[in-house]
Amino acid sequence: MGTGEACNCSLVLGAVYILFTCVDHYDEIKNLVKGWNATGMIIGFVLFIVMISVCVALIPIKRKGRVRKPRIRSNSNKTQRPRTVQNRSDQEILSSSLESLSRAEFERLLALYFRDQGYEVKEVGVGGKDGGVDLVIIDQRGEKTAVQAKCYSNHNSVGVQIVRELVGAKRNHDCILSLLITTSDLTEPAKKEAEQFRVDYWHGAVVEQKLKAWGKWQPTNKKSKANSIRSDVQKSQAQVAAAKETICSCGAPMVSRKGKEGKPFLGCSTFPRCRQARSV
Repeated sequence: MGTGEACNCSLVLGAVYILFTCVDHYDEIKNLVKGWNATGMIIGFVLFIVMISVCVALIPIKRKGRVRKPRIRSNSNKTQRPRTVQNRSDQEILSSSLESLSRAEFERLLALYFRDQGYEVKEVGVGGKDGGVDLVIIDQRGEKTAVQAKCYSNHNSVGVQIVRELVGAKRNHDCILSLLITTSDLTEPAKKEAEQFRVDYWHGAVVEQKLKAWGKWQPTNKKSKANSIRSDVQKSQAQVAAAKETICSCGAPMVSRKGKEGKPFLGCSTFPRCRQARSV
């Protein structure tokens, strides 16, 4: 029960007590009132009305009770990829690009990397309740480093609040050093905060460089294949457009054709009347 509720309850009980006392001493009060003059009677009546009004006003408040305020959830992780349960094997993760990894998979990739570098790795962020730390890595000397992993899109930078959370959370895991790893980058205030509190950080380009130097992370470059196909299509379209703009010596437009070996060339649109040809 809160302080306000206790106060209201005390007032109601006090008013009820006064009413019962007045009823028990009705005769004495009646004799007392007989000796009052007009002014005294008016004052007594006003006090009685005030007492009744207070009781009426407090009883509904007590019944209504306290209204709970809705809890506002923090949006600090809205730019981070959701932590979903993945059944993909370590080998599949090692062959996946950073863009295709979930938050949990990115942490698993980093755990594999640090184990191969000779660290003992504790995955303390499993289930999403990391408290600002995802991994605790321990070197051969027993020195602990708190690692926070942020699998962000390229356009979402890590803010200063994330750095402050890591600085505070590393003490909870008895860590001396701290390392922030993100697939994107840090904002300028976040970088200044990291330098002030000696927080090391790896951003997107550095992360890819270290993982590639490791050798086990070999993502299939599906995007490059798609870009290559798109480039070929655009090149063909450009050749067709160029063919339409090319005019034969006879004055007719030249069109794209293919020879017996499949090689493209430009031929006159009036073929076989005109057999002019040009290489592409």
